Amino acid sequence: MDVILLERIEKLGAIGDVVKVKNGYARNFLLPRGKALRANESNRKVFEANREKIEATNAERRTEAEKDAKKVDGLKLLLIRQASNTGQLYGSVSARDLAEALEAEGHKLAKSQIILDRPIKALGVQDVKIALHPEVAVMITVNVARSPEEAELQAAGKDVMAEMFEKDVSGFVEERPAGLEPGEVIAEPEAEEAPTAEVEAAPVAEAEPAPAEEETPAEDEKPADEA
Repeated sequence: MDVILLERIEKLGAIGDVVKVKNGYARNFLLPRGKALRANESNRKVFEANREKIEATNAERRTEAEKDAKKVDGLKLLLIRQASNTGQLYGSVSARDLAEALEAEGHKLAKSQIILDRPIKALGVQDVKIALHPEVAVMITVNVARSPEEAELQAAGKDVMAEMFEKDVSGFVEERPAGLEPGEVIAEPEAEEAPTAEVEAAPVAEAEPAPAEEETPAEDEKPADEA
């Protein structure tokens, strides 16, 4: 669908530009929010007749946004949330949550002005874009932590989750002996062989020679007096 832009749209164009967009984007976003008109002959005439007024109104809104930008730009927002030991939040932080936190700080903004690609689901510090006007945007810093103490460490640039992980892992690692090179394996001592007892062989008794049997003299060998 071709539309006439009534304000600057990032990545599309400036006021008065005729651009082609997807039908759903035009019907669901641009047209109902008064950001564009259908590009037909009738609307072109209406736009040209009101161009000066539209541009003047846009300039006023831009000036107000620039004033608000000075109050919001660089703002540091602290959110305390519960999370697991891996840093994953029990839930998430959405644009609505940030809008409420900003309002608590005295800055009333629509959640549509908070450009958050996806909800925040982990502890840490990240920059979030705030679009106060199509031509005015600033950045704020969002610090999500489990406690004010952790938030201070994260703000100082420390990776709290990484340090906790290293601490947990170090508890399972045995102390390395002094002088051992990295990667060197500690050799286990070889088991000593038990001394083999020498068994003395029992002396074998020598068998006594069997007594020689007396030979009986043959008949013809008997003495003459016995014949």
